[in-house]
This record gives sequence, C-alpha cells and structure tokens, in this order.
Amino acid sequence: MSQDPTIFSRIIAREIPATIVYEDDQALAFNDMYAAAPFHVLVVPKRPIVNIDAMDDDDVALFGHLVRVCKKVANEAGYSDYRVVANVGAGAGQTVFHHHFHVLAGRPLKWPPG
Repeated sequence: MSQDPTIFSRIIAREIPATIVYEDDQALAFNDMYAAAPFHVLVVPKRPIVNIDAMDDDDVALFGHLVRVCKKVANEAGYSDYRVVANVGAGAGQTVFHHHFHVLAGRPLKWPPG
C-alpha cells in the first residue's frame, strides 16, 4: 500500500515553495509557516520516515546528522539557546507524518511546554 506524499516530501521535491535555510544530501531545513517563536525552523530527513518510533538501527546515523543540522541552523541564526522538539504520534501533536525536528528560539521558552 503506497502512502501519499506528505507536505514535507512535496517541499523536498520543490513542488511546494518554502524558505529553505539549509540543505545537504540527507536533510532539508526550512522556516515553519506556522511559527511558534521568532525563530522556528523544521529539520526533516529527505528520506521519508514517519517519526522517531519508526526509525530502525540503520537510521541512527541519519538522526544524529539531523540533530547536528538543528544545532547548525540555530547557531548560524545567532542562537545558542534554543529548543529542539519532535512530536511522535497524533496524541503528542504530530500533524505531518514525515519525521521533523522543530528548532525554536528567540523568545523565552517555558517548561513544561504543553
């Protein structure tokens, strides 16, 4: 059974415009169109993986790379204080079922978040 492309797959394929802030052969980072902070970037793997729960042993290096991309985009934007969030499943707030890290900065971020 094939799954329809997600909005993130379509952004990766350049079918939908986005403000891209970083790209390499494994990852794409772009501004979140529903920003929850002055700096709100999404970091996604180019290969579709539903979420952290769907990753397997072969994905460990990729996920490490994605975390490094989170650091890179925050630091290059001038932030050393930032939050990285991944929602896993609808009950946790995941609305696009293509793994993504939210990188948020630029305002005080309270705890607990939700």
